[in-house]
Amino acid sequence: MISQKSKYALRALLALAARPGGEPMLISEIAEQEVIPRKFLEQILLELKRAGLVASRRGKAGGYLLLRRAETVTFGEVLRLIDGPLAPLPCLSKMAYRRCGDCANENACKLRKVFARVADATRDILDTTTLADVLQAGVKSLPVEI
Repeated sequence: MISQKSKYALRALLALAARPGGEPMLISEIAEQEVIPRKFLEQILLELKRAGLVASRRGKAGGYLLLRRAETVTFGEVLRLIDGPLAPLPCLSKMAYRRCGDCANENACKLRKVFARVADATRDILDTTTLADVLQAGVKSLPVEI
């Protein structure tokens, strides 16, 4: 299950990506439009800024803006940034692999085989779905084959 923080991060990024001409949005605008608590959104945007996904501008035309094209930002990247590894088991993580402490033989583990399929399907969807995909096609028309 993804965290509320990840859901808010994705919604904020989608709001920025949908902004005409890449114009900046004020935190208050994003918070109101996406129904995100402002203080929590500030923390999330700072994290996204440190990761190079958004930038902030000061002044009259200030606010936050998407630094990269929406076609290059995947849901998988954002979820990993906010929540960490996507794998349901530590032995399946590509970023934070760790052998399961209660597993005698990883290659023969029946649980690992099932959850490897889940992890592969999840990665396939999340690592190929971009902000632009969702804005252009809408989530309902994205192919889902699990």
